[in-house]
Amino acid sequence: MRYLALLLCLIGSSLSAQTPAEAARSAMAQLEEATIQLDAADTARDRVRALTDAVQAFETGLAAMRDGLRAASIRETELRRDLDARDAEVTRLLAALSSLGPDARPQNFVHPDGPIGAARAGLLMASVTPALSAAASGLRSDVEEATVLRQLQQEAANTLQTGLANIQTARTALSQAMADRTDLPRKFTEDPVKTALLIAATETLDGFAAGLTQISENEADLDLPAASDRKGQLPLPVVGEILRRAGEIDAAGVTRPGVLIATRPRALVTTPTAATIRYRGPLLDYGLVSILEPEPDILFVFAGLDTVFGETGQVLPQGSPVGLMGGPAGETDDIQSPSGERAGEALSETLYIEVRLGDRPEDPLGWFTQDKGRTE
Repeated sequence: MRYLALLLCLIGSSLSAQTPAEAARSAMAQLEEATIQLDAADTARDRVRALTDAVQAFETGLAAMRDGLRAASIRETELRRDLDARDAEVTRLLAALSSLGPDARPQNFVHPDGPIGAARAGLLMASVTPALSAAASGLRSDVEEATVLRQLQQEAANTLQTGLANIQTARTALSQAMADRTDLPRKFTEDPVKTALLIAATETLDGFAAGLTQISENEADLDLPAASDRKGQLPLPVVGEILRRAGEIDAAGVTRPGVLIATRPRALVTTPTAATIRYRGPLLDYGLVSILEPEPDILFVFAGLDTVFGETGQVLPQGSPVGLMGGPAGETDDIQSPSGERAGEALSETLYIEVRLGDRPEDPLGWFTQDKGRTE
């Protein structure tokens, strides 16, 4: 019964271990596809769009690789520890199988008590041999699985290095492509003097938002798709985890009307809808900010960026890059770490999102779907 319990345990573990390996292989395929997209971006007519897609593909692939490899590494560690803990039991199992030999028959169990003892030996042999063989098969399967998981992680190392290097290349190319872009329509021209005066006179985001219309000149009448018609259906501008919702108190005891999203370092932030850049630059204690206007009297505020794209007054198509989050580039050791000792660095950056309707803020989660973010 003890060996039967061991067998059941091993079979259950083996079935559950297939997902990490498959996930890691799928992630490797995603990174390879992202590399193809990056190569194709050089010849794409809309290079910004192509590079944006490539960066997002790399982010998705690296996130999947991180999850898949970490799960595979954890599974391998569990198997190794389980086998080490059962070392004595495995030794006894192997000894029992060895003593039976390949041609074990009931005669091997002949008992001095005669026919009755022999019959009992035969019954014992008939019940024990399949259980021992099955347990041995389960052990062999787990050892092979642990070996496959180790080989998978080793094979993934080169893919990871290439993926991390390529996403850095894609981000750099995207920044340059945005700087070189000349095809974006412009709704107004910014007056830098008025902008400087507004910033100097501003003490709150409310006051700054209220004065944004004062910094523009030669404003054109451009019709953009109404964002309010898709309220509740707009994608979140970045992939991440919602840390704090509107109205919740932070560690400093401050309550803000926006949401705070934890992102991975250097994550790409995009506009959820076509919008005019009303302001880009440092603001108060919000850090680097990009304020978008999808339609009159509606503002999307993205704060905490490390890099901002575009120029004030330009109109960005939906899905266009708005900026990049800060933080160091990812490292292979971080992604492969089985213990998660560096897991805190995986989502180390924070993006603050505020939505303003007229002179008052609204809950951003009432505007955006949450399928692009994570709430784990």
